[in-house]
Amino acid sequence: MSEPMIVLEGLTKSYGKHRGIENISFSVNSGEVFGFIGPNGAGKSTTIRTLMGLLKPTGGCASIFGLDCGQYAAEIAKDVGYLPSENCYYNDLKVREMLQYTADLYGMDCNSRMEELAERLNLDLSRKIQDLSLGNKKKVGIVSALLPSPKLLIMDEPTSGLDPLIQQTFYEILREENKRGMTVFLSSHVLSEVQKLCDRVAILREGKLIDVQSMEELRGNGYKKISLTTKEPIMKGFFSIPGVANLKQGQECTSASFMFSGNTMTIMDKLHQLKLEDIFIEEPSLEEIFLHYYE
Repeated sequence: MSEPMIVLEGLTKSYGKHRGIENISFSVNSGEVFGFIGPNGAGKSTTIRTLMGLLKPTGGCASIFGLDCGQYAAEIAKDVGYLPSENCYYNDLKVREMLQYTADLYGMDCNSRMEELAERLNLDLSRKIQDLSLGNKKKVGIVSALLPSPKLLIMDEPTSGLDPLIQQTFYEILREENKRGMTVFLSSHVLSEVQKLCDRVAILREGKLIDVQSMEELRGNGYKKISLTTKEPIMKGFFSIPGVANLKQGQECTSASFMFSGNTMTIMDKLHQLKLEDIFIEEPSLEEIFLHYYE
């Protein structure tokens, strides 16, 4: 098995009283699409900026291609496409000039690729940066990151500001690039996005790593979402058993919904004690599983 492309070991960044990140450790394999998920303010951007060598860690270390992210940032950058969460451009430049500037930094002729990506993302190369909407500025960032066909693509909240049709095109492009061998690391607070794209995810909460799981593990960890209605009120505390989470009961106690993880027969025996009117058992969405992690 090849060496991991990204390795974080006890990575910590403190901002005094303000939350940064604390003791984060995980690795990203070559050829993987890896999601870094958590709500806004969880520490995703701090982690990514530290990976890019833009922030110096307070503790621990991070490496890309086996090179220390702080010490060899310039060398690493040659093979990395990077999209920050907020883009800052030269407003007086036209889009084509801005993207040509990116190509020149990488020392590459990217004209045909620039045209192709701009066409697919419906980006007008002749407009000035200052005249673009937020969504179109995001497209400039995406094209800029993809332009040199890097070994590793690091993207921080890539789809914020994009309309749904462009989002779908963007997902298609990422899948194609990944098939060609590009490793993708992207942060998101939109779980449906991660569900469509990623092989594995790291879950971040309040600057701390909660878990790293494959999408199969996250979906197939035994959770079932159960919604039911009954002919008679359900006794208080009836569902106070191990494995029941996120319990919500109707005001008249004749309806309930919850997540369950554990032995199926345990919950079936429990449900058998109720005078059921209707029941619906399904696999929870990633969003619901994720909320469970937060509770």
